[in-house]
Order: sequence, then structure tokens, then C-alpha cells
Amino acid sequence: MNTALTMHVLDVAEQAAIAAAEWNGRGDKVAADAAATEAMREAFNDIAFSGRIVIGEGERDEAPMLYIGEELGLGGEAVDIAVDPLEGTNLCAMNRPNALATIAIAPRGTLLFAPDTYMWKVAAGPACIGRVHIDAPPAENVSAVAACLDKPVSEVNVCILLRDRHQELIQAVRATGARVRLIDDGDVFGAIASAVPDTGIDLYLGSGGSPEGVLAAAGLKAIGGVFMGRLDFSLDPHGAEKRARALKTATVDIDAPLTLDFLVSSDDAAFIATGVTPGEMLGGVSSSGGSVTTHSLIMNSADKTVRFITTTRRGEHGTIHF
Repeated sequence: MNTALTMHVLDVAEQAAIAAAEWNGRGDKVAADAAATEAMREAFNDIAFSGRIVIGEGERDEAPMLYIGEELGLGGEAVDIAVDPLEGTNLCAMNRPNALATIAIAPRGTLLFAPDTYMWKVAAGPACIGRVHIDAPPAENVSAVAACLDKPVSEVNVCILLRDRHQELIQAVRATGARVRLIDDGDVFGAIASAVPDTGIDLYLGSGGSPEGVLAAAGLKAIGGVFMGRLDFSLDPHGAEKRARALKTATVDIDAPLTLDFLVSSDDAAFIATGVTPGEMLGGVSSSGGSVTTHSLIMNSADKTVRFITTTRRGEHGTIHF
């Protein structure tokens, strides 16, 4: 994919983050998500490309825009798009850290059409490639990470979503002596942060949305991390229906472990995120003197780079602060 396209998609993420940030701390996660989604769709449709949503806001009959299969853009290079316009809707509504606008792009046909259901996930840094596995017991994965990072188990930090379904997992991790960092939302951040030093996360475990799994995989492919997933329809109240639908369209064994290369089969993928609220990896949207500033990153697997980008939109009467 050309660099110009990636920069255009960066602008899409920035526009979505700015729209969502208007709802920071206002307690309305639905309005925040809707604002981000609408802004993202409008910005995508201004790009000279042929984009297809493979991960979005849901099936066509469930989402008015950015639905799975929707075609976007003015025509041109054909790409797959995975989006979560507002990763961490509750985080934005409550003005808590790490709400993000997130996008993954890759050549057409190389991002998995992941069904909108639950996925068990394990993620860690590049030192742990080949050492952790989605089917391994928590204690085994924790021990492997400790060995790979050359630290005692007691200093391993494991990130897990705070959900009732994770109580046994949390107890199993704590029984090893490792530390548990519980997060309310935002498992794209949690998975990617496991491969980024100084975020305080060494390992990500647990179940979350499979769409977020594809987004995290795109980021981890760029920075060399490890990610594996396994779909679990049993956690979904509509799981039987979704499983039947997935069996008709799946290009991989939906019961098998999903490796990084299954989820993102191209080495020319990019993960893009813009902070909505401040967090460990990115600052949030801020306004000063009539200008709006955003903080973003581009993780590009083609050239194995991570770029941190600060953008200030001066507007008609804004000022720039250095």
C-alpha cells in the first residue's frame, strides 16, 4: 500500500477521535460511538481508494454505517478495512484513559472476516514468539513470559478485561504469583501494549470481541509481537446463529487456533490509532487557542516501523503552540 493512502487513513482516525472527544465524560457511550462512526465513514468516502469493511459496527441489518461488507471510497487501490471507531466507549463516556479510534488496513482479501462474536486471546511481546499458546493453561503462559523476559513470575503483569466470565482466569493468574491489571474496556490497547515496553503489561489473556482481535493482530504484526485467538460462540447469546452463519462464509477452520498470519495474512498491513482520552501509548484530543491537537500512531508491517504523529488543526482562527 502506498504511503499517501496510509496518511489519508490516519486523517480518518483523527476525524473520528475528534468527533468522539466531544462526548468525553458526558456519560453517553452510544452518542460518542455514533459520532465517531459517522465522522469515520464520511472521511473514508473522501479517499480515492476502494475500501471494503471486513470488521466494523456489525452486520448490515444491525448497523446503518461501517457495516461488514460496506464499500467505501472514490475508487482506486482495493483494500480491506477493519475498524473500531471508538475502542472503549465506556472509557470515553467516563473520561477514563485509553479510549482510541482504531483502524487496520491491508490489501484486499488479507484481513480475516471474523464473525462478530467472542474470541479468547493471548498476546505478548516479540521475545515470546513460539513460547505462549492460546490453549496453554494460564500458569504455563505466565511462566513462559517470565522466562522470555528474564524476570521472576512475581514481576509479570497480566492484563485481563474485568468481566464476570474471567473470574477463574483471574484467580489462576494470581495463584502463580503474577500481578493482574484489570481494565474496564479497550482490549485492543491491552493486547498491543503487551508488546510495548514500559506500558506495565507483559501478557494479555482473556476473551473479548473477535473484531478487536483482528485489529490487535494488525498492530502486533507490525511490531513483532505474538497473538493467537480462538473463537467462542458459547459466550454469545446469539452464538448458535452466528456460528451457523460463519460456517457458510469462513475461509479457515473456525474451531482451530487462529494465528497472527491467519488473522492478517499480508506483510503489507497497517494499524492506525488516535487517542480520544490520554493513555499510556497516546495522548488524547485537546483544544487550545481555537486549535485541536491529536496524538496518533501508525504501526506498519511493510517496513516494520511505528510512527508517532502529533497533528494540530488550526482551523480558521486557531493558533499553533510549539
